[in-house]
Amino acid sequence: MLFLSKKRDWLGNLRGDLLAGLVVALALIPEAIAFSIIAGVDPKVGLYASFCIAVITAFVGGRPGMISAATGAMALLMVTLVKEHGLQYLLAATLLTGVLQIGAGYLKLGSLMSFVSRSVVTGFVNALAILIFMAQLPELTNVTWHVYAMTVAGLGIIYLFPYLPVLGKWLPSPLISIVSLTAVAVIFELDIRTVGDMGALPDTLPVFMWPQVPLNLDTLLIVVPYALPMAVVGLLESLMTATIIDELTDTASDKNRECKGQGLANIGAGLLGGMAGCAMIGQSVINIKSGGRGRLSTFTAGTLLLIMVVFLDQWISKIPMAALVAVMIMVSIGTFNWRSILNLKQYPVSTNIVMLATVSVVVWTHNLALGVFVGVLLASLFFANKISHFMYVDSSIDEAGATRTYRVVGQVFFNSADKFTAAFDFREALEKVVIDLHRAHFWDISSVTALDKVVIKFRREGAEVEVVGLNQASSTIVDRFGMHDKPEEIEKVLGGH
Repeated sequence: MLFLSKKRDWLGNLRGDLLAGLVVALALIPEAIAFSIIAGVDPKVGLYASFCIAVITAFVGGRPGMISAATGAMALLMVTLVKEHGLQYLLAATLLTGVLQIGAGYLKLGSLMSFVSRSVVTGFVNALAILIFMAQLPELTNVTWHVYAMTVAGLGIIYLFPYLPVLGKWLPSPLISIVSLTAVAVIFELDIRTVGDMGALPDTLPVFMWPQVPLNLDTLLIVVPYALPMAVVGLLESLMTATIIDELTDTASDKNRECKGQGLANIGAGLLGGMAGCAMIGQSVINIKSGGRGRLSTFTAGTLLLIMVVFLDQWISKIPMAALVAVMIMVSIGTFNWRSILNLKQYPVSTNIVMLATVSVVVWTHNLALGVFVGVLLASLFFANKISHFMYVDSSIDEAGATRTYRVVGQVFFNSADKFTAAFDFREALEKVVIDLHRAHFWDISSVTALDKVVIKFRREGAEVEVVGLNQASSTIVDRFGMHDKPEEIEKVLGGH
């Protein structure tokens, strides 16, 4: 079974994976260069990192078909470190980032993705789509009409080529668009910006290099404040991207294995002179839409990237940026969840607020982790508020008017504890109070404290209190933290000390 699974991951979609990998490799080059410039390092640092991360995750990652490389989100976190301490400390931080991510994998932190609601994922996707589009705007401002014509033509090829019989289904349209526009630009010698204008491409293969930094506590204190957020952002973007690709391909992935795979990839990148990276939603969508599904597509993308920039740099440098802009605009259009706009009228207000808040924070700050944190926090608060409304208490009194039974239904926790306490009438003259908890569940210290408060107040008024119906889980927390059934604690509270 394992052999068949491995064979399917690598050879189950041979043509699609090879062609999709070629498209992704071409699209990775300018982005890797751009992200290197953002981080303040030589373009080869981003290119080597993209090669290394893609190849390693192809073997050890948890999501076949997903593309990992140097990314803008990670590059933004490196700027200050590079500026103040230089490249060698960046390499050290990259290694530490990898170690932290491997640790997260063994701690099974990938399972925390289950706490990310659907509305947060939708907001994350929409925000990334907007950021991908915004990143193309510098290539479309203050340029000649040739650039606009090339971009429109590129989009036309991308969307219309698939309708051609036979060829349209065999060849990925983004690849045809890049090749066609490059041929036009070269033949007509158009004066437009090319990949070569982004920066010098490396002319040598990467070599092993251990960071030239002192191995002491001072170095650790320098790199930890950068490695920790890089590890968090890298895992967050990778796991969110894996979730999106899961849905696009209708397959499952191993999130904890992905954490370990990203960590190993970043360690490999740091040892070959590259910067830290993570999964790329844009390139992953390109890969899927170009027909890539297996690990071979990721491996092909990384391998061809290195081959092209080192051995075919004269040809690669001639690719017009307009061709790649067209591909990325296609990615942004395909990534954005257009149905989410229509769903604004149908979905609850709380769900819409979570989605819009996630989009707004990510787009405004360009910080994916902060946006997702805000979204998860809001979703949790809305959920807690909603659940608290389903808790209620009703009561009945016996014929003699001496015993009242309170029946509690629902979830008692920090947000419903005050509502629980307020449901009891402590001024009523009663001989006995029965609190029936058969249909209730106590979740936390706040709920236990509320129960203690109710029981003690009734006893202060002279009533006998009987608590019945606690389920096993509620009994465990009440027995451990409650004090209404502990005479010595009650004596202190009632003033008998």
